[in-house]
Amino acid sequence: MGRPSLEVADVFHQHGPAWRAAQRGHLSLGQLKVMSAIEQCRSAALGGHVLRCGGCGTDQVSYNSCRNRHCPKCQSAAAQRWLEARQVDLLPVDYYHVVFTLPAQVADLAYQNKAALYGLLFDLAAEVLQTIAADPKHLGARIGATLVLHTWGSALTHHPHVHGIVPGGGLAPDGKTWVACRPGFFLPVRVLSRLFRRRFLEALGRLHAGGKLRCFGELAALADARTFQRWLAPLRKVEWVVYAKHPFAGPQAVHIRN
Repeated sequence: MGRPSLEVADVFHQHGPAWRAAQRGHLSLGQLKVMSAIEQCRSAALGGHVLRCGGCGTDQVSYNSCRNRHCPKCQSAAAQRWLEARQVDLLPVDYYHVVFTLPAQVADLAYQNKAALYGLLFDLAAEVLQTIAADPKHLGARIGATLVLHTWGSALTHHPHVHGIVPGGGLAPDGKTWVACRPGFFLPVRVLSRLFRRRFLEALGRLHAGGKLRCFGELAALADARTFQRWLAPLRKVEWVVYAKHPFAGPQAVHIRN
């Protein structure tokens, strides 16, 4: 396969300095290191080696890879190996694609509190799935899931959400019996959505009360406890987006994209 006409590294080289300047204060050291690794991957900056043909004497210079797990250039093969290994773990059952999304207002707060709220989004998506699945009114089983966090949307704007691949069933309380969901129906998304909304807002309130949320810039007023409670109130009334799709051709058909 030939080199694509445009790579992520090319975008970083051309627009990276201006973007880093505009996002100063929002980027962690880890994120800056990822950008630097991708920019330097397979370039003279990382060194390399020379291959020489014993027949014609032609030299070919090969530069070293950055080996950063986020680099699309040198980690694509590793990602493919990971996907193939996960295929071995699959059960002979239907799988469902579930997505939990934060409302725009909460996403704005998450942008200023990435570690706390991204982690909370992950934890509560898993907790809500397990709680509703364990309820005898719905599935009555203990389930597992593979979850992936995305922090951007298709328009490349900040849009935190969690994708999950979930088997259509789980273990009964006795730990020996498989309980399958109804064909074509996993769990009620409205029930998932409302529990997710309640648990997330309760956790937000605890984080704020404990002084663990940063609020600055346009959200600076939320540092005040009363203002924060007024801000929370309408979020309890809007529907939070949660959906579950039945993959058409099995779990391999679930492309974790935005």
